[in-house]
Amino acid sequence: MKTSVYTLLLTGVLASSARGQEHGIGVGAIVGEPIGATVKAWLSDRTAVDAAFAYSNWSDDGFQIHSDYLWHNFDWLNVGSGRLPVYYGVGGRVKFADDTQFGIRAPIGVSYMIDNVPVDVFGEVGPILDLTPGIRVEWTFAVGARYWF
Repeated sequence: MKTSVYTLLLTGVLASSARGQEHGIGVGAIVGEPIGATVKAWLSDRTAVDAAFAYSNWSDDGFQIHSDYLWHNFDWLNVGSGRLPVYYGVGGRVKFADDTQFGIRAPIGVSYMIDNVPVDVFGEVGPILDLTPGIRVEWTFAVGARYWF
């Protein structure tokens, strides 16, 4: 974890030309359930993919990886400065605990894109339907931030 944070900070400091939060790739941290690293890449002006590589301490402790395809709506919420899109999506999660768990995720969140700063701050809730080793519902709740390249 210490190496990941150091790499993230060094990459941010060395970046010579940051792009806006609606293009490119964002790398950062996610805190809550789970806690770890996050990355997001825009595919179009309203779609993106994200992923997290994190430790989950809910229910069965373990390392998890999740990735989602996201749709963004920039018209639902307005703010004085910056942009505040609502996003929703579908994806998958693998959690390596006592029993490896695989599930379908459906995140819903909001992201604040700061004007003239290559940083966004987000919060999301992600219900998960685990399919293995048995069927059950879990939840993720997290906030995070990303630096955009």
